[in-house]
Amino acid sequence: MYIILALLAFGILVTIHELGHFILAKLNNVKVDEFAIGMGPKLFSIKGKETEYSLKALPIGGYVKMFGEEEGLGDPRAFMSKSPLQKISIVAAGAIMNFFLAVLIFSIISFNNGYIIPKVSEILPNSPAEKVGLKPGDVITEINSNNVLTWEDFTLHLMMSNGGDVDIKYKRDGQLNNIILTPEKDEAENRFKVGVGGTIVKEPALGSSISQGFKQSISTINQAFFSLKTIFTGKAKLNDVGGPVTIIRVSGAAAKAGIWNLMWFTALLSVQLAVFNLLPFPALDGGWVFILLIELITRRKVSDKIIQTVNYIGMSLLLILMFLVTVKDILFPIKL
Repeated sequence: MYIILALLAFGILVTIHELGHFILAKLNNVKVDEFAIGMGPKLFSIKGKETEYSLKALPIGGYVKMFGEEEGLGDPRAFMSKSPLQKISIVAAGAIMNFFLAVLIFSIISFNNGYIIPKVSEILPNSPAEKVGLKPGDVITEINSNNVLTWEDFTLHLMMSNGGDVDIKYKRDGQLNNIILTPEKDEAENRFKVGVGGTIVKEPALGSSISQGFKQSISTINQAFFSLKTIFTGKAKLNDVGGPVTIIRVSGAAAKAGIWNLMWFTALLSVQLAVFNLLPFPALDGGWVFILLIELITRRKVSDKIIQTVNYIGMSLLLILMFLVTVKDILFPIKL
């Protein structure tokens, strides 16, 4: 049952993503040949007026196949016949839909369960925070040059400091202040602490819940880029990286922990999917956007053959990477 719930959650993310492409394609009068959820062998399909709607066996993605994606064909309804701005709107729509799905889920969670804001509510006696003069009511705005929108921003970068000095900026009575402190390790919990607690908003209004949904989503985008930075700089460990198998395992564990945990993980994953897809890598949405921006700036169309070659190479590399990550997930699974 937990695996089914995990697959359902992942399926919703993929469906919402592809629905973004589909809706914008239709709004821009582009003919859509196929709307598919899943990859691999076809389980079943329904033929619409001009679009085939398919469900495929492998729950690892999906796609919207548009008419004339690789060459213009001189048809006004071909994707390649549209203006760069129209094509950018279609390509970027999937990631944008994933972002707003995350905002919606985070808002629902916040409205029902409350949330914690980075405003100091208590200071532990003799803690590093008390020693440097932090007081209840102080609003933490930055830690080690990283903006703090949510309480999770603060705790994440505090953890990443690994016991080193942390530079904290905070507001008190409308004035911005700065302090540097050294966290102390809690041996019982095996993590570093500074001795402060955030402020719990127990019964938020709808408006503030939506605002928190946006903040949480933006915070998750920042965390995603921070994670990518650790990977590309070689600071990430093997166990920090996972693929489809890990996603299903973690989603299943989240489902087992309760519906709110599964919703939270789904929102995190939705943001990760949006960020990953917009990376300027061939075969990803971001690779298309990059090419289209070049066309928009130079006002010259990139050769169809160049686009086909770049996308072929990008897709090949992406499939190799997916295979390697899947093998890693099976041979060296992340401990949950």
